[in-house]
Amino acid sequence: MSNQEWTPVTFENCDHVKGPFYHGTKSVLKPGDELIPGFGSNFQEGRVSNNIYFTALVDTAAWGAELATALAGVKDRGRIYRVEPLGPFEDDPNVTNKRFPGNPTKSYRTRSALRVIDELEEWEGHSPEVLKQMLDHLAQLREQGLDVIED
Repeated sequence: MSNQEWTPVTFENCDHVKGPFYHGTKSVLKPGDELIPGFGSNFQEGRVSNNIYFTALVDTAAWGAELATALAGVKDRGRIYRVEPLGPFEDDPNVTNKRFPGNPTKSYRTRSALRVIDELEEWEGHSPEVLKQMLDHLAQLREQGLDVIED
């Protein structure tokens, strides 16, 4: 996809983006729970997140679940929930246009709540080798001071 075909999703221009939407996490949640910003980041210790992140792709949510648990030292693979954004949202600038043009990971963020609809019971995780490669890459970025999160 070229940047000319890609229309940025902004807080003012997000109504055309349809779900289902997913959130990958280490947390155990139940239908009706609401995820709200202002709590600790799963990806940087000591950082409070001003946004809640979600995606329209199960594979992207799987990365969120697996990385959140691995970085927390939890052996579980994590959980993926189907969620509903309760307010406007925008492209996640941490991945949008960073490695690929546009937003191929269909990753978004909101300063509003996400409501949990249900848990996705069956999903394909990444192999231990691929997960280790990603964790090693994140550690390398951290060592270089390049693990910047735009929040």
